[in-house]
This record gives sequence, C-alpha cells and structure tokens, in this order.
Amino acid sequence: METSSPIQYLTFARTNASHAPLVCYARTMASSFGVWKGENPLVFSIPLFLLQVILVVITTRITAFLLRPLRQHRYISDIIGGFVLGPSIMGRIPDFNIMIFPLRSLIILDTMSHLGLVYFIFTVGVEVEKNVIRRKGAKALTFAAGCMVPSFTIGSLSGIFIHRRLQEATNEAAFITFLGFTLSVNSFSVLARVLAEQKLVASEIGRLALSSAMLSNICAWILLAFSIGLAQSEGDLLSSLWTVLSGMTLLLFSFAVLKPGVLWVQRRTPEGEDLDEIYACVLLVGVMVWAFIADALGTHAIFGAFVFGLSVPNGPLGEALIEKVEDFVAGILMPLFFVISGLRTDVYSIKDPGSAVLLIIVVLAGAASKVASSAFLAATYKMPLHEGMSLGILMNTKGLVDVIILNIGRSKMILGNQSFTILVLMSVAVTALVSPLLKAVVRPSKRLVFYKRRTIWWPNPDSELRLLTCVHVPRQVPGLIALLDIAHPTKRSPIFVYALHLIELTGRTSAILLNAAPADASPSGNQHNHSHGRIQAQSDHIFHAFESYDQYAGGVSIQFLTAISPYATMHEDVISAAEDRHAALILLPFHKHHTVDGGMHPNHPACRAINQSVLSAAPCSVGILVDRGLGGHRATRRITLLFFGGPDDREALALASRMAGHPAIDVTVLRFVHAARAHSQSGSPKTERVVTVSGEAEERDWRVDEECVGEFRERWGGGVAEYEERVVSNAEETVAVIRGVDGIQDMYVVGRGHGKESPLTAGLTDWSECPELGAIGDLLASPDFGTTASVLVLQQGKGGAPADAMMEPKGRVYMNKADHHRASKQIPGTRV
Repeated sequence: METSSPIQYLTFARTNASHAPLVCYARTMASSFGVWKGENPLVFSIPLFLLQVILVVITTRITAFLLRPLRQHRYISDIIGGFVLGPSIMGRIPDFNIMIFPLRSLIILDTMSHLGLVYFIFTVGVEVEKNVIRRKGAKALTFAAGCMVPSFTIGSLSGIFIHRRLQEATNEAAFITFLGFTLSVNSFSVLARVLAEQKLVASEIGRLALSSAMLSNICAWILLAFSIGLAQSEGDLLSSLWTVLSGMTLLLFSFAVLKPGVLWVQRRTPEGEDLDEIYACVLLVGVMVWAFIADALGTHAIFGAFVFGLSVPNGPLGEALIEKVEDFVAGILMPLFFVISGLRTDVYSIKDPGSAVLLIIVVLAGAASKVASSAFLAATYKMPLHEGMSLGILMNTKGLVDVIILNIGRSKMILGNQSFTILVLMSVAVTALVSPLLKAVVRPSKRLVFYKRRTIWWPNPDSELRLLTCVHVPRQVPGLIALLDIAHPTKRSPIFVYALHLIELTGRTSAILLNAAPADASPSGNQHNHSHGRIQAQSDHIFHAFESYDQYAGGVSIQFLTAISPYATMHEDVISAAEDRHAALILLPFHKHHTVDGGMHPNHPACRAINQSVLSAAPCSVGILVDRGLGGHRATRRITLLFFGGPDDREALALASRMAGHPAIDVTVLRFVHAARAHSQSGSPKTERVVTVSGEAEERDWRVDEECVGEFRERWGGGVAEYEERVVSNAEETVAVIRGVDGIQDMYVVGRGHGKESPLTAGLTDWSECPELGAIGDLLASPDFGTTASVLVLQQGKGGAPADAMMEPKGRVYMNKADHHRASKQIPGTRV
C-alpha cells in the first residue's frame, strides 16, 4: 500500500466480532528524502530521535551547569531536565509534545534508554568493591539493615491508607511493596559522590557509609528483581516460585561458570596492555545475553546485567570494559532514561492535594526514620551523635535504583500518575537536601588547627621538618624523591614526608573507593591480587616508589595519603592535609613536564589553577618544582641559590642550608645587591645610607637578610658551600649575571618574591608566562632561557618566621658572633 504519510492506521471488522488496528508502514518511514522534497523531517523516526537526543543532552547539560554552584549530583540535573521538557513546563506550549515527543516516538526513546540502563547497571556491578564491605563487616550490615527496615516498614504500613485515599486503579499489595522499597533504598554512586565533595571519603564515617550503602544496593537490586517477578505473576504462586528459582539459578551459574571464564580472560591479558578486541566484544555482548535471559525468566533485564557485572572483577579488565561504554552510556543514553522519567512527571496530574501532602509526610517520615535509627545504632557502638546523624542523612541519597523502581511501578500500573509524580519530585528534593544537611551536621565537629612551625626556617635548624608532597601522576615521583634526598635527611635532622596522591573526582566510583582505604594500608589493600584498575595501579606505583625510598634512606619517615576531589576544590584537600599534619612545607609539581626533546609539555590545565590556589591560601611555606630530570642518578649535584632578599628568598636560603650538609651536593649562594645599596654600604655615613633606601621597612628587611646570610656563612663558610655577591643596577644586568653562571647546574633554588618589588627584577614580570613562579622562577623555567637545570621556587608561609621573630636579642647575639667571625676571617669574593 503506497502512502505519502509514514504511518497509516486502518481498522477492519473481523468476522469474530473482534476489532484490531492494522498498522501499515511506508517504505520511507525511518528517514526522509529531505526538506527539498517537501517532507517534514520530524515525521520520520531517525531525524526525530536525533533531535530528541540533542534537546535532552543540551537541556540536561545546561541544568547541570546552573546547579554546579550547589554541587548537586548529575542525577538531579537529569531529572530536572526531563521535568523541564515534560508536560509540566515545555509541554504546556501548544503542539510541543505532539511535534517533539509524540507518542509514536516514545517507544524508540524508551528502548534506547533501557539499552543504556542495561550497560550502566553492568558498570555498577563491576564497581562493587568487596574489600570495602569486608572492612566493616557486621557493623556495615547492621547499619544497612537498621536504615532499610524502619523506612520500609513505614512505607508499607502507610501505603495501605495512602492507596485507599488516592483511589487509584492499581494493585494494592504491589503498591504497598513498591512504596516500601522506594523509601528504603539509596544510591551508592550518589552517596559516594557526596562523600567525596564533603571530603569525608577517608573518614571513619565515610568508610562505614560506603560499606552500608553498597550492601543496601546489592540487596535492593536482588529484591527488586524478585519483586518484579512476583508483581508480574498476578497471584500465580507457581509462576512466582519459578521466577525466583530461575533468578537464583542465574546468579549461582554466573559465579560458578561465568566468573572463572572472565578471570581466565584477565589472565590472558598481559598487565599494562589493552584488552583484546575479541574478548571485549564477547564480554559486552554477554551483557546483553544475560539481560535477555533475565528478562525471559521473568525478573528484569537489569538483573541479568547486574549479575554479569558482579562476575567481572573490578580491575584492569573491568576498567577496560567500563571505559569502552561509559562515556556514551553515561553521557548520552542514561540522560534519556532520566528524562523519560521527567517526561512522565506531570504536576497537573496531582488532583488531590490532601493525598499529596500525606504522601510527602510519609516520605519525610521514612527519611527521618533512617536518621533516628542510625543515631540509635551509633550510640550502641559508642560513636558520636553527629556521626550517627551524618550516616542516616547519607543513607537518604536517592538515585538510579529509586528511579527504576518508580518507572517499573508506573509501567506495570502499580503507581498512578499522581503518586508517581509526587515520589519523583520528593526523590529529587530529598537528595538535594543531603549535602546542605550533612554540611550543617559535620561542620560543628571540625576543629581549628593551630601549630607553630609553618616554615623551613626555624631557630633550631636540626628539628624535624614536615613536608607534604603532592603527586598527580607517577612520572612526577622521581624528581620529588630526588629533591627529598637533596634536602639531606638524617637521624639528627629528620624529615617526615606525607606523600599525597591527588586524584580527580569523576563520575566513576572506583577512584572514590580507593580513597576509602585506611591511611596506614597500601592503596591496593592486597598487593598481590592484581585486581586494581588504572587509577589504583598508579597509586600503587607511587606508594611503592616512596616506600622504597623510605626503606633505604636514613632519617626519612613517609606516610602515603590519597585525596579524591574535583579539580576546582582539590586545593582545599591539599591545604587541609597540610593543616592536619602540621606541615612546614608543601611541595607541588609544576603543571608542565619535561619531554625527551627538552621542551615542557603541559599536563592537565587544572593543575596550574591548583598550584595558584594553594599559593594564595596555604598555611605554610610552598614550593613548586619544575623538574627537568632531577631524578637522574648523579655522583654529585650542583645547586645554585639566587638570593635577592625578602621572606621567600630567606626560605630558599634555609632549605639551601640543609642541602649544604649533604656530602654529594655542591651548594652555591649567589646574592644580588643593588648598586645603590652597595655604595651606601661601602663606607658612607649611616645617615646617607638611610637616604638611599625607600623606607624603614626595607631597611629592616635588609638587616634580616644580612643576618640570615651571616648565619649561613657562619655554618657553611669553611669551604663547604660557596658564597658570592654580584652588584647589579637593573633587570638586564641581573639576567646577564644569571646567564653567566659557571658550569652545568642541576637545580636552581629561588624565592618567588611575592609582595616584594625589586628594581633588580623590574620589568621581568611584564613578560612572565607563569606568574606563580615569580619573575626569576619564570625566567629560569622558560624554554627560551636555554638551561636544562630544574627549578625550585619557594614561598614563605603566612605568619611564619616574621622579621620580628628573627630580630630577637638571641638572634642578634648569635649574628654578632658571626659578624665577628667574618671580620676575623675574610672569605674571598665577599664584602664585610
């Protein structure tokens, strides 16, 4: 039958008095011949589907951008995006739904979204980390059950009255069950994200919440699958029994047969190499096979996908499979699923405000029961009250499980339009309240951190120096370890190092679970199971490198830490770690790394913003290392300190003083003096010298510089370290002197010089590419300068080693002795 319209509906009367619609499909119903043929693309399925996907992605991304300041999960923005496109807002525009979301197109949209759901649930199963559950064991099980049972009971008992009040033509028993499930479940992935953003993943309450939520999710998925089978049996007990037994059989078969096969594939894949394409194809198709079997057995396709994911270890193999599907599934297909839920949400379907208010009260009562139950269990375990309340609030995070339950309930005619709409909106509202409520509960328990030593310089130079060393990727480790060794740790003058691995917080929970490991354990937990993914493998590599240095180096103690954060707030983790560990120096890697051809290639662009934020807010001194091969093995290293004066340069001098004691390090201090200052110091009266300086503050800073330099020469002047002075008048002469430094240097140490204007560097900042390095640091790091030496730029911490502290009488007496020593024994190339 030829027709110009893609779909024709014809109805014929049969002889058996039954009536059935016949659908005649045009040959061109999938795609059109184009607008030039006078055809409307939106009448055809492919262009209409593409337009729907475009609108969904754009709307959800805009919503996520608007909600970014509130730090809400992607789940909320996707639901709200669907709500905006649905009948409540955009659907009120005449003919919008008829043109963009006609009924005939929803079957395609729903099918594609469920395909994405199948693979997303597969990734959830892969990322289930059994070690997280084992760490808490019975305690996690107690809190999981303690939060689920009361809320399920409230939902089930109140469901009897609510169903009668709503008077919806749905199955009462199924409505009661699904309402109980809706109130009791939580979302593990959303909870993990909230913990990471609140900096609680590595805390005791964070580990317990992760373990409890994971147990709750596993139970929810399994019980949901069996509940669907029971709901579809419509009272047939025999079919219900077969559904449950077949689901259990599939679960046991997967662990007994499928999992050994997947482990065999993992053993066949060499570590560090990509997964073979044939294996990847077979396993990804296997997800659909298991989903098909589960659906055919009467449970649900997502149950098969989840069981298949549980059979795949969360290691290199699992991560390779996730990487192949995650971006497309999480970025394109999953928003379709959430948006369909939003399209089905219609606030105008709420006809009975009294019943709506009653249902809202029940939802809030279920949420409150989790908080109360968690607080009671915390008291039995002798935990603080705020921790119990925090755990109860976290267990109220909603997400994918909740939306699946509601959508299945609506599609199976268990939930009516009114109850579905209210429950979806309350799911979003409760989840949105988790972060602010958690912040309000946790904040009073935080304490202000006070500690004295916040700088490298200290009255007792041999006292323990605490460093916080930050690492993004393994290639930054050799240079940082070499710098630690150059700093000359000894038993008399020890260094305590906190090695902090900084990991970007993404949508994947595996990175968050890595940070949930105890601080005193290896990042992998088990060093021999080889079941860790790429991120965890990097963390292991960094951990073992520092551990190896700790074992052979004397005077060093190293503790490994991990921090999971979005790049926008990663500096807060660094600052908090420095305060909590009483660090005197934070070492940061430069945002560029050295390449084979001698150039500098940028790392992630956010690394530079992290360094800048740490410099502006750090409670202690900060160093940025521009590594150009400092980690290479050398018998002797040459270190040159360029000293211009000021607090930052004095910090660099204090570190150089530690380096000078190293038997394999040759330290040279090259001090730059302004010509006017040199002239005033050459013998002019004191009154003239005061005229030549800009003010009392500069004069006072100069005296502090003199005393620090004198202390250095007193300690290392007997041929151990070299000291030279150069008189210059402007920046051009300064650059010429630096270019003329003799010999090949391994590293330059300079102060950042922030807050200090010097005529010796005036004009250099106008051409700075990296202002965070200061004028001289940027010059040395520039590829145009031509040096192959590494560069360490130091900034003195706030409130540390002020000029007043260094000008106390004890210091003056000591420095007078040093002046007397220099007067009695001249050092060539210097002035007295």
